Order: sequence, then C-alpha cells, then structure tokens
Amino acid sequence: MRAAIGYLRASTSRQGKSGLGLEAQREAIARFAATEGFEIQGEHIEVETGKGIDALDRRPELTAALAAAKRRKCPVIVAKLDRLSRDVAFIAGLMSQRVPFIAAELGADADPFTLHIFAAFAEKERRLISARTRSALAAAKARGQQLGRFGAEHLAPRFKAEAEERTQLLAPVFAELNSMTARAAADELTRCGISAPAGGPWFPMQVQRVRKRLAAA
Repeated sequence: MRAAIGYLRASTSRQGKSGLGLEAQREAIARFAATEGFEIQGEHIEVETGKGIDALDRRPELTAALAAAKRRKCPVIVAKLDRLSRDVAFIAGLMSQRVPFIAAELGADADPFTLHIFAAFAEKERRLISARTRSALAAAKARGQQLGRFGAEHLAPRFKAEAEERTQLLAPVFAELNSMTARAAADELTRCGISAPAGGPWFPMQVQRVRKRLAAA
C-alpha cells in the first residue's frame, strides 16, 4: 500500500459545521484509495472560500497537508480538483511545491499538465457562466422584471403565490447555472446581488429548493 494524505475542503463555515459535502468527499477519496492501492495516513479538513491570490496563506490545513506529504514523500489526494481551487494560477502555485496531487475524479494517471488543462477549463467555464448570468439579468431588467437586491425592502415572500412568481422570474438566470453545484450557484447569485427568498445571500439549500420548484413547474 502506498501512503497518501487526504485533503477535504468546505467552502463556508456553515457548510463546514454541517458537514455538507465533506462526507461525500471522504467517501470518494476512500473509494479511490482502495481501488488504486493507497493508504490514507492523514486527513486535513479546511473550511475556507479558497478565493483570492493569497488563498494558500488563508488555508492552514492545505499547508499542513503539503508538509505532511513532503515528509512522507507521498501525494495529496482530493475528491475533485475544485477542492483545491478553480483558479489556474493557484493550481500552478501548488505545483511549484513539488508535492504530487491526485484528483480522484480524474484518476491516478492525471499528470500536472492534465491538471492545468482541467483547471483552465473550469476557470473558463466559470467566466462564461458569469457572463451569461449577467446577460440573463440584463434581459430580465429590460422586460421590467425586478429580481431584487440586498436590503430590508426585499424580505421573504409572505405567500406561496409570490414565491412561485419570483421563482419563475429567476428561471432564465437559473438556466445559466445548471452546470454549477448548488454551492457555486449560490455564490454566483450572491455575487450578482440577487437577494435570496428571505433577503441577503444565497445558500446551497435555497438554490436546491428553487431548482426543485422549477423542475416541478
């Protein structure tokens, strides 16, 4: 059995406290390790956004995982590449640490060049989705639709009919977010300034509820 270090990341403190997504990551790493003959000799869990050029400075568990892997001369295994980052520059910076990374979803044979390619595609997709989301918002505003921004004047709808109406207004925007996880979609909606049903930022569970309403409709 070859040694390896496991690294898991939740994007927000709320997600980290609830364990949302962490168990799925742990299971994916365990399945991969069992199939490929790795023994996980340490696990590091991070609760951090991962955004920004100084992301590594704000991710002590990733730093610890790197140090542990260097001592053992073994790779760091993550469930998905985006648990490291969706930013190509950040991925490149990690490669300079000379610690091999393995993304379970990509397989054991994905070399550093392949990881760069997948990171580049993920970053490009994120930018395209962001641009399409802005276009969908502009089109909705041109039709006179008010999707709402943060503020006390946009509180939770009091009646189901209002909630359903607002859900339909959001349909074009959500159509551009179909390929995103609930977490990523929530981040994008919040970044665009669209208020959640109860006002304020979006959370993954709220995104899932709207998606279910749209699917039912």
